[in-house]
Amino acid sequence: MKDWTGNRIRCFLTVLVFFLIPYLLFGCRKVSFESSEGDAITPMDKNLIVVGVSQVGSESVWRTANTASIQKVFTKENGYFLIFKNARQKQENQIKAIRSFISQRVDYIVFSPITETGWDTVLQEAKEANIPVILIDRKVKVQDDSLYVTWIGSDFIHEGRMAGEALEECLSQRKNTKDTVHIAILQGTKGATSTLGRTQGFASVAETHKNWNILEASDAQFTTAKGEEEMERLLKRYKTIDVLISQNDDMTFGAIEALQKEKIPIGGEDGIIIISFDAVKNALKLVEEGLIAADVECNPNQGEYVEKVIKKMESGEAVAKLYFVPERVFTRENVSAHLLKESGE
Repeated sequence: MKDWTGNRIRCFLTVLVFFLIPYLLFGCRKVSFESSEGDAITPMDKNLIVVGVSQVGSESVWRTANTASIQKVFTKENGYFLIFKNARQKQENQIKAIRSFISQRVDYIVFSPITETGWDTVLQEAKEANIPVILIDRKVKVQDDSLYVTWIGSDFIHEGRMAGEALEECLSQRKNTKDTVHIAILQGTKGATSTLGRTQGFASVAETHKNWNILEASDAQFTTAKGEEEMERLLKRYKTIDVLISQNDDMTFGAIEALQKEKIPIGGEDGIIIISFDAVKNALKLVEEGLIAADVECNPNQGEYVEKVIKKMESGEAVAKLYFVPERVFTRENVSAHLLKESGE
């Protein structure tokens, strides 16, 4: 009985020491948990600025470029330790990620909110932990604006207006104008800042034209597959569609597939006019070919602007509540020069 009791004590002490080892080795140093794609505990260099980023997902080419801009900037070589989480289009995943950043005591939290509402509680938790929150791309609606430091992204309402103005220009260039212009709209994720802003901006131009008839605004979720599916449905429902306003290039790619399957003319004097958003490289090639009449740029390179804000805060400087990234509209007149410049030729 005595030996049995001693063995139990020795076993208990062994387990206790095993759990105490991390604390004995690292003390109060920050420990980072990598993303769910590769769970690992990494001891932090106390000289690195720890940035926790929660991305919406990887639903589009634009989103992939946006993520790349962040990962390019926040490297160990630049003085940062990046903890990246992909929310996979679920708000609950983002809230979980933000709470994990808080528990890991990161220096900054950066995230692109899937929807605008439902963030008050978790952002209050970040504020109480004295962790600054930086929003990118999309905005939030909270009762207390002090729950986040700043927002960095596109002026989506202005983007929508630019799309409307581009359509005005396209229609003015056509010789055979119609009394009524029938417009279909492929919208992005419901409740997303980009969806709301682009819709509002375009509507502000459309309402000044009595002959612009918006047939339907359809939810295509910013994806190619859904863009194709919704375009097929719209073609079956409406006899005439003169214009397609597609709120991102991925949906546009899907819509073009649907139009080409039905052998519906695109562009030219009589074909459907397509106005798209994002201006990713493959879409700009379609602008050059004449399939997309105009593509409103949505600048994905926001990582460098986030770093500028963090550097300001690190040096004790004040930062603005919002920063707009520069953007423009690409048409057949200016796209070739841009593509040549991007290719380095």
